[in-house]
Amino acid sequence: MKKILLLGAGRSATVLIQYLLSNATAYNWEVSIGDVSVDHLAEQVQVYPQPRTFNFDVQNEAQRNAEIGAAQVVISMLPAMFHPVVAQTCLALGKHLVTASYVPPQIRELHAEAQAKGLTFLMECGLDPGIDHMSAMRIIHQIKEQGGTITSFKSFTGGLMAPESDNNPWHYKFTWNPRNVILAGQGTAKYIENGTNKYIPYPQLFRRTEAFQVEGFGAFDGYANRDSLSYREPYGLQDIPTMLRGTLRRPGYCQAWQVLVQLGLTDDSYLLEDANRMTYRQLVESFLPATLPGVSLKERVATYVGLSAEAEELRLVEWTGLLDDVPIGLEQATPAQALEKLLVQKWKLSPGDKDMIVMLHQFEYELHGELKRLTSSLVVTGDDKVHTAMAKTVGLPLGIAVKHLLEGKLHTRGVVVPLQADLYEPILAELEQYGICFTEREE
Repeated sequence: MKKILLLGAGRSATVLIQYLLSNATAYNWEVSIGDVSVDHLAEQVQVYPQPRTFNFDVQNEAQRNAEIGAAQVVISMLPAMFHPVVAQTCLALGKHLVTASYVPPQIRELHAEAQAKGLTFLMECGLDPGIDHMSAMRIIHQIKEQGGTITSFKSFTGGLMAPESDNNPWHYKFTWNPRNVILAGQGTAKYIENGTNKYIPYPQLFRRTEAFQVEGFGAFDGYANRDSLSYREPYGLQDIPTMLRGTLRRPGYCQAWQVLVQLGLTDDSYLLEDANRMTYRQLVESFLPATLPGVSLKERVATYVGLSAEAEELRLVEWTGLLDDVPIGLEQATPAQALEKLLVQKWKLSPGDKDMIVMLHQFEYELHGELKRLTSSLVVTGDDKVHTAMAKTVGLPLGIAVKHLLEGKLHTRGVVVPLQADLYEPILAELEQYGICFTEREE
């Protein structure tokens, strides 16, 4: 019996759990699932041979050692801040680790020791990061094998709503951790364009968007995501003149989000005074200069951010309820936490809602003296508000990777990202069986 331990069973883990349990009998797996609370799993797991589910506290060292020690492979879907302690325990106990999250420095430092112990710590094997890496590397390797030289690579991913469920003016609802959405982009985005390094500080990030069209699905805006420069070497594109990784949203979102950034509502660095006695209107008021007699709050916000009071951005902000006398209702809160509480209600999925993942790669390359352009796009639609496109595209690559690892088909050891053909080819091939397929167009 091969023992798999899944830590974390939130909304992005639903399809992963389904994959593991539906394959458990055929591959002789014993699946254990731990989370802070597992009550929500009862209905989801009842159609399968009952897995072991248990309440898990990652900071309980004895429990952590016992659970990880009993497994062969650990999948961590916990918040990213807990991955290093899980990795340290896996290293100490000689267990493989698979996650969908970016490689933090604390885990990167474990590479040599994990490699020496014959362990695989497979990171960045979800959607973004994950499928974006694998699909891009497949094309990069194909172009290089033909003798081509890549001069520009742009890659964008967005978790959005399917057209039939796109029914609010932001064209957005939460399909993954709301806190990550609220804090998205904080820091400085880094990329390279025409041979020049570019930097976009957070206060300007949502002003700097690029427009795209995806055939059959309309218009999107993309904004730069984190540090694109750090991926040149892993992708084998050290000398590329243009490289940018980013996030997709529907037109209008970034422009309205910029207003929230300008007001200070996405700041998570300090606690508000008397948040339990504030309304959202008072919160917005607290960021503005002194009250002007006879001027509405909306007009004052417009003046503060340099827009007309009739601007579409202000209509979206007003729709959220930020200008209403609605209590924040939190004993303690940062501005970002207060904003999250409000938007969780406004952007929640309804029972019939379906989400949508859109991924877009754009390549420019020279081949035998000709300049060529290649666009590769992926659109995945969710089944319902539980089996979402986000859960499919995050969970299935993880499940497939674990299967191949347990079958002895993934041989790379140490801290690895799926950038090599022996890692990405089998995962992409099986994803296609689940309808996760890219469409390519070359010019």
